[in-house]
Amino acid sequence: MQSGTHKLLEDIRAELRYTRSMIGRDTFDERVMMAMEEVPRHHFVPDHEQGYAYANGPLPIGHGQTISQPFIVALMTDLLACGPDDCVLEVGTGSGYQAAILSRVVGQVRSVEIIPELARQSAARLARLGYTNIETRHSDGYTGWPESVPYDGILVTAAAPAVPPPLIEQLKEGHRLVIPVGPQYGHQELVVIEKRQDGSLSKTAVLGVVFVPLTRMPSDSQGERT
Repeated sequence: MQSGTHKLLEDIRAELRYTRSMIGRDTFDERVMMAMEEVPRHHFVPDHEQGYAYANGPLPIGHGQTISQPFIVALMTDLLACGPDDCVLEVGTGSGYQAAILSRVVGQVRSVEIIPELARQSAARLARLGYTNIETRHSDGYTGWPESVPYDGILVTAAAPAVPPPLIEQLKEGHRLVIPVGPQYGHQELVVIEKRQDGSLSKTAVLGVVFVPLTRMPSDSQGERT
């Protein structure tokens, strides 16, 4: 798949040039691009989508969910601005691809997935592929993962109508939350929330996006680690 990966990296760089006036950058951190090169995307897409695994676009993964466009995966990872010793929370494991990319950039990843079948599949896939610094569980991402707080970064892979307060609470001061915000069938924006050292927040809208909606779990359900 080397040629596919090379073409994908070129497509990401081309989209960077096209969007640089909107996203305020024309390069991504070298560690992010290395992660995009190293993680084999074809392991994270369904068999019948293998021919499109290295195309720069989203793909369905079942249960009404998608694996995000690689450019958006790289952008969101870069926007977190996290380092190799950081612990990051991901909301929405999906197939596990974004978590795998994060695992090459940060020290530890905690990832939650609300759909039980996807949670089981992604946990098995990540273990099989040797991603030892990722811990996953089936739970309601709106409430985060309180046991491991605070986080050096939080990344949400589904669109919420507003930023969930529990995620703000679980974010460490001086760090970032990256989340798509907006209604399911309306205008969504990729937003960066920065929590200042005094606890106040800054909000920056980066780019118009389209994500599946962030869903909730019944209040009497219990999450479990996978």
